[in-house]
Amino acid sequence: MHRRWLRRLVLVSVFALVVGACGDDDGAGDSGEGLKVAFVYVGPIGDAGWTWAHDQGRLYLEENLPGVETTFLESVPEGAESQRVFEDLAEDGYDLIFGTSFGYMDPMLAAAANYPDVAFEHATGFLQADNLGNYFGAAEEGRYLTGLAAGAATTTNLIGYVAAFPIPEVLRGINAFTIGVREVNPDAQVQVIWTSTWFGPDLERQAAEAALDAGADVIAMHQDSPAPGQAAADRGAKWVGYNSDMSVFAPEAWLTAPVWDWGPFYLQRAREVLDGTWTSESYYGNMAGGMVSLAPFGPSVSEETRGLIESRRAAIIDGTFAIFVGPLYDQNGVLIYGEGVVPSLGELLGTGYFVEGVIGSPTG
Repeated sequence: MHRRWLRRLVLVSVFALVVGACGDDDGAGDSGEGLKVAFVYVGPIGDAGWTWAHDQGRLYLEENLPGVETTFLESVPEGAESQRVFEDLAEDGYDLIFGTSFGYMDPMLAAAANYPDVAFEHATGFLQADNLGNYFGAAEEGRYLTGLAAGAATTTNLIGYVAAFPIPEVLRGINAFTIGVREVNPDAQVQVIWTSTWFGPDLERQAAEAALDAGADVIAMHQDSPAPGQAAADRGAKWVGYNSDMSVFAPEAWLTAPVWDWGPFYLQRAREVLDGTWTSESYYGNMAGGMVSLAPFGPSVSEETRGLIESRRAAIIDGTFAIFVGPLYDQNGVLIYGEGVVPSLGELLGTGYFVEGVIGSPTG
């Protein structure tokens, strides 16, 4: 890996000397000239959600690091096929490769072993190597806040949650959401319906309709398209989105959503590859750092609820409020954390249970 990075460092140094000789002091020396960065997406960039948000990060990188060359491949299946994609990109001379779905983890690890001179970054996973880092963020902070909005909005006390796969990040988010819901509405329950797909508008809609048929009047989601929200709007229900501000797809149903800002992280890691300081690390962003945020509120979110959410958001950011704190019970009434106990980040990253108030199986 060091040979390729040394070559990049030499290119940047030469470019800086040229700029200096020209007397240019306007910041043009911050250049990505010679750097090639690739992004591999599990869905289409037009999903308006997860993949769209990552691609906005790629565009941010291009805008803020002039001269960098980026490419993206969309709708790449998880599993063995993705390893070939990562290795083809490495063969094509890409210096930094981002894979943005959980199921890319093992294929990226294998590709990294075969191409030690390339820097790999995996979103949402936990495995690392000398040239493979991982990154994600505390979506649970936003999930909790949206739970406050959903708990205040429901009148049937049943909220449908359309979810992709029963992995820790999804379970953790559902739990945080449910804690928020029951803070404002202790009688409310959250019914989880699994779709076994990250992006499948038809399946997402069907799952939302099943929850609505069961009596839910608010729909939340860990999915990549606005289909659950459109289903909610068709029934006069409310909707909590995910990944981006999707309100345009169902404005009257819209409450709010946890949203991502990947751009600054992508820019930072690209600059580190350029200057030779990149190292494998496990990065976990949050609301305080700006990686996670909250979408604008919909028209039906009351001023009282908005005030509570903003107060809690400020407390999360300044570190004076913990979402997960004991006594915390699982959905079967078993005590998980005693009075006043705050689980560590490592414990939360391994979440394998549902908290009280969730209907459904945490194993799918």
